[in-house]
Amino acid sequence: MALNDIGIDLGTTSIIIAMEGKGVVLNQPSIVAVDTRQNKVLAVGDDALAMVGRTPSYISAISPLKDGVISDHMLTRELICRFIRKVNASRIKPRVAVCVPAAITGIESDAVVEAVIAAGARQVYLIDEPLAAALGSDIDITAPEGHMIVDIGGGTTDIAVISLGGKVKSTSVNVAGNTFDDEILKYIRVKFNIAIGQRMAESLKKQVACCPELDFHGEMEIKGRSLITGLPQRLTITTDDLYEPVCMLVEQIGTAAHQVLEKTPPELAGDIYSQGIMLTGGGAQLKGLPEYMSKALKVKTRVSSDPVNCVALGTSKSLSMETRLETGFVDATPHLSHFGRR
Repeated sequence: MALNDIGIDLGTTSIIIAMEGKGVVLNQPSIVAVDTRQNKVLAVGDDALAMVGRTPSYISAISPLKDGVISDHMLTRELICRFIRKVNASRIKPRVAVCVPAAITGIESDAVVEAVIAAGARQVYLIDEPLAAALGSDIDITAPEGHMIVDIGGGTTDIAVISLGGKVKSTSVNVAGNTFDDEILKYIRVKFNIAIGQRMAESLKKQVACCPELDFHGEMEIKGRSLITGLPQRLTITTDDLYEPVCMLVEQIGTAAHQVLEKTPPELAGDIYSQGIMLTGGGAQLKGLPEYMSKALKVKTRVSSDPVNCVALGTSKSLSMETRLETGFVDATPHLSHFGRR
């Protein structure tokens, strides 16, 4: 593997880039600041996020990836190009592996590959998220034994049973980190008549929310606008207050995982019972989730040692294993018309 080979986790909320031997070299929000008068990109990533709420009305902060799919091809291309050029100072064109959203279409795959080529890559590979997550969690996916990955990202949760370098059974559901934020925001609005922002909802998810299976009780003071008086209001939210939206969403993830297990060949199901289930992605950090999954599926469940970065790390690692990976990993460079086939 060349020293400047690059692995990219193209996520709904953030783009993470890793390089073999260097680890994660970039982790920035998937946000683009655009001057709507001239349709001109002003900034991307952290620089774009810093402009939110501090700019004239004609400057918009746009997330070109939503719910696991690319909603704006041109801005996604701009993000990828700028970030690759930022981390690759070498004159030698790199090979680039990209972990793409599970629900991506062939046309969207083409857009990603074209962006990577435009940024100076000599070769582009596409890899499925569960494969990358397993590799980044130091699981030997080429062995003749079954492993189950539940990758909870920002826009989607991807679930797969992996063996001999490829996917055996898999599914994807539109319940993930951003869904938890949205449901907590709605729940606070309905139950307490207070409107809060997305960042406040995310803070509640990270600091207070928990599955009932774990004995944890936290609280946090929120600040928002009363829907009754229209005035600013403060309120303390506890873990118990959030059980309803949290339980509703984790049950959907648990049900999807259960359905995949039901379709898994008996020999591989036995391996999973012995090996356990691996949770990856930012959403895997929800308190009590491993305990909930272990109880719901009757299989021990644990969180990857680096759940946020493991997909990017596994994507970069895949470039040194290309001959041993089967379904879910493809060289997308030669035939533009076939980029989307995985």
